[in-house]
Amino acid sequence: MKLRLSTAVVLSMLVLSASGCARYQIGADTLYPADVATVHVPIFESDSFRRNLGERLTEAVCKRIEAESNYKVVRSGVADSTLAGRIIHDRKRVLIENRNDDVREVETSLYVQVTWTKRDGTLIAQNAMIPVDPALAVDVLGLSSVVPETGQSIATGHQKAIDRLAAQIVGMMEAPW
Repeated sequence: MKLRLSTAVVLSMLVLSASGCARYQIGADTLYPADVATVHVPIFESDSFRRNLGERLTEAVCKRIEAESNYKVVRSGVADSTLAGRIIHDRKRVLIENRNDDVREVETSLYVQVTWTKRDGTLIAQNAMIPVDPALAVDVLGLSSVVPETGQSIATGHQKAIDRLAAQIVGMMEAPW
């Protein structure tokens, strides 16, 4: 009798513990929404006067999507979703200068608005389907510090900021826990 009771208790504990984990999923496939397999990434628009920032950001985002997610980047006609963005402004700010006004350290920043929409035009945000409104665009900021004395330039600073932005944008595409 005691053996049956202890066996029943152990079995009921196993069943209860297994049922508590029923919603958990394992693997990289679970990081991203299951109803989206392909993404179209048009060239990011840019309000900046600096050349090719939009193209460089688009290339970095596409590479990061292909490398770190389960999505495939495809052309617009066959894509399940579209990830569009606009560089609102870029900024260069002097952080440190010496007594002769020589720049010692500069901060570059890129401010980007990103929208990720399904084919039917609804915004994908935390698994909630929301009608697209320009005010619902996600704002992303990429910062980088440049030290000219070590051979860095504004171009290298922008590339660091672009790489950080691409990582943030692809991270934004993950499904919430």
